[in-house]
Amino acid sequence: MSLVPLQDLIHSFVETLSAEKGYSENTCRGYRRDLDEFSSYLSERHFEDTPGTEKFYRFDVSEIDSIAIRGYLGYLHKRNKKTTIARKLSALRSFFRYLIKRGLVEENPADAIVTPKQDKTIPEYLPVDEMFRLLDSIRSGSLLDLRNRAIFETLYSSGIRISELVGMNTFDVDFNRATLRVLGKGNKERIAPIGRKALQAIAHYREQLQVECGTHLEVSGPLFLNKNKGRLSARSIARILDDLVKACGILKPISPHTLRHTFATHMLDAGADLRVVQELLGHKSLSTTQRYTHVSIDRLMETYDKAHPRK
Repeated sequence: MSLVPLQDLIHSFVETLSAEKGYSENTCRGYRRDLDEFSSYLSERHFEDTPGTEKFYRFDVSEIDSIAIRGYLGYLHKRNKKTTIARKLSALRSFFRYLIKRGLVEENPADAIVTPKQDKTIPEYLPVDEMFRLLDSIRSGSLLDLRNRAIFETLYSSGIRISELVGMNTFDVDFNRATLRVLGKGNKERIAPIGRKALQAIAHYREQLQVECGTHLEVSGPLFLNKNKGRLSARSIARILDDLVKACGILKPISPHTLRHTFATHMLDAGADLRVVQELLGHKSLSTTQRYTHVSIDRLMETYDKAHPRK
């Protein structure tokens, strides 16, 4: 069996994720980062005595067994959360499944490892009054103010991911049907409803953009623009949100993803069906959406404890 450099195998594996499975650039980058970390661990801990200067780069991948992977997970345990360790283990399983298909290994050593039990965490969210206070605190004087109002009205109204929002173009908004065309994870397209207030905010922003810059609503190109009229980045939106949160007096840290959590929580609290919310969020698994039910249950129990005369 020929010895192929591990980095070459990682590269070809990540390429298949993009070409064959349609994984996004961010997802592929995450797989590469996790697998590069594993190969660095092997270099430092397991193959540092290999003769020659190339060390682990040309060892037989069939040498990697479950013991090596357990050692790696032990190394990760000292500095990573259980969710992170579980993700890295999942990346290794996928990588070795790829190696099996290529005939480079006979079995998957990562399959023998039990995924760490996950801590049940309740997603951070804003109560309705704080969410409204945040949105109403955004001024509407300048073009950038109008843009910011449109961005956060859209995130809360539709529950789309920040990556989905920054990737949207002008023709992805259907004002007549009150929907957004969203390109989600794995390049899967879905249609997401959007509320009247968010549509009005988008329209006001684009109309002012046309007045100041001559940019028409109907043209192709990014829906939300930065100061240089290029596509706005997720990092920029996170910075804008940080400033807005501080300005309106909300004391807990809020990220753009918090608005997605808030959307889901408010929908379920108002009686929306769990499977409908799953479709709206673009979740592949219902169990992912079920995380948000814990918020409602916790609030229900808190109300019960306070109100019931005979606890």
